[in-house]
Amino acid sequence: MADAKKAKKDLTVREAGKKGGERTAETHGHEFYKEIGKEGGEATAEKHGHQFYEEIGKEGGEATAEKHGHEFYQEIGKEGGEATAEKHGHQFYEEIGKKGGEKVHKLVEEGKEQEKWDKKES
Repeated sequence: MADAKKAKKDLTVREAGKKGGERTAETHGHEFYKEIGKEGGEATAEKHGHQFYEEIGKEGGEATAEKHGHEFYQEIGKEGGEATAEKHGHQFYEEIGKKGGEKVHKLVEEGKEQEKWDKKES
């Protein structure tokens, strides 16, 4: 018994935290962490607002760019494209290309219509 007490006293803060985290995970499971993460995210969003997330996203992006450089983004883009192609196939690209083309066509037509109105007002 005395050895068990001595072992507890010899734990570092890090080791004790790890043990506590493991115990909590065993006791509460995945859903518990999901719920407290969601609640924490909602509380943070309420407290800090949209600009907070914009700023930390910007800072994170700048830090990543500085740390990894241009080639990093090329590589993850390539890997993402390959994964998307493997997952969705050729049909997916045809569909999103068609949607993109329709959107561009709509924007061009809106631009032409606006030009007509601008000329009439001049």
